[in-house]
Amino acid sequence: MKQLSKIFTHHPQTNGETYFEHMRCAAYYGFRMTFSGLAAIIHSIFPFVFETAASDCAKMVNEEVERRKNKSIAE
Repeated sequence: MKQLSKIFTHHPQTNGETYFEHMRCAAYYGFRMTFSGLAAIIHSIFPFVFETAASDCAKMVNEEVERRKNKSIAE
């Protein structure tokens, strides 16, 4: 049973997070990227709509992941 628990907690712990902290952040990024993907598809049809939504989201997610990674390294 302890081995099963470790499967879920090892990666979050390497990032200095609990399982639920990691789940919250990963889900947030997933929802943001899903919206971004839908915006990109709409933008492909209507180029005047969501002109920078996908790239703005990609930059935001990347910056946030890098910030969290640097925070966990510093700890």
